[in-house]
Amino acid sequence: MIPYGRQALDEDDIEAVVRVLRSDYLTQGPVVAEFESAVAAYCGVPFAIAVNSATSGLHLACLALGVNQESLVWTSPISFVASSNCALYCGASVDFVDIDVNDGCMSVRALRQKLENAQRLGQRLPDVVIPVHFAGQPCDMAGIHALAVEYGFRIIEDAAHAIGSSYEGRQTGSCAYADICVFSFHPVKVMTSGEGGLVSTQNETLAERIRLLSSHGVTRDKHLMTGKPNGAWAYHQIDLGFNYRMSDIHAALGLSQLSKLDRFVAERNAIAQHYQRAFGDIDLATLSVRANCYSAYHLFQILLPEAVSREAVFLHLREQGVGANVHYIPIYKQPYYQRLGFAYDYCPNAESFYGRVVTLPMFPSLKTKEIDQVIDTVRQVLISTSAVVRDNTKGD
Repeated sequence: MIPYGRQALDEDDIEAVVRVLRSDYLTQGPVVAEFESAVAAYCGVPFAIAVNSATSGLHLACLALGVNQESLVWTSPISFVASSNCALYCGASVDFVDIDVNDGCMSVRALRQKLENAQRLGQRLPDVVIPVHFAGQPCDMAGIHALAVEYGFRIIEDAAHAIGSSYEGRQTGSCAYADICVFSFHPVKVMTSGEGGLVSTQNETLAERIRLLSSHGVTRDKHLMTGKPNGAWAYHQIDLGFNYRMSDIHAALGLSQLSKLDRFVAERNAIAQHYQRAFGDIDLATLSVRANCYSAYHLFQILLPEAVSREAVFLHLREQGVGANVHYIPIYKQPYYQRLGFAYDYCPNAESFYGRVVTLPMFPSLKTKEIDQVIDTVRQVLISTSAVVRDNTKGD
């Protein structure tokens, strides 16, 4: 089975981890700081805090922005549940902004309309909006930022899919149009640290808050302590934090992977172009990439014709050894969110997208023969299924 995603590891990565295993530090040593500095430099941002997952990073980002029981957070329905769970962890209320079917990202038009409607009806406006850089392409951040200025909300970029991408010539993570950006380094992502994530920001106060909360709320900084320390060994817990830290083992792998990130993204783009050329003459759509964006292509997805059974295509691909997947079930459809009162068909564009989308294999080590196998299998099943649908339609 060709998986939809796979990490790309080599001997350099293995040796980087082995060096840490042979060192005096496994958890909180010098490599974490080195990794943070390297990612900050890559993204062109002054502050970066490594954490043990993007989910933890999103939670910390919400806390740093003051999200609490009185807050309202809006995000995209087409994402993994962590994009909204992070607000629920803080006791906040959540809501969803519909997407653009062409690229899967939060629609600026839908966001504006939702804001205008809420204001007109005297409803609550969001305190924080979390746009999701879907499948590796940044959202229209300039448009979202303009609305943030107009309506007074803060922005957290969920860039779990998107390290190595760029928007208007700036690396994702620069926070040019956001307060905070969060990356994921899960093994199926563009680069990996095994497990892990990272939070970037241009704001020193937010960075200090995130770093403190990521490590139990504990500090050894005398300037932050409340009162005089009772010895050189002293530390103070000044807030209720969490153990969300990254280890040196994970950071070593991440640092090694970072050196290959641009190559990984270029290879993903080349595979995407191969797919797009091959599917140009059959009845399906691929996600568009805006002219001012460079996608990291964490995922490559096709949108099937509405008349075609997605389940039939999905099962056929799996039977033929192509590890297709579906990203994502709209978050509000999940049982937990249904209990919160969301309608099952809450966002029309998200519904349309979800009903048609299939994720195809996409990772740098994908061999040409595997790419061709994916292409041939998709073409065969789609042409066959489409023909059956057309014949059945004629018979009605």
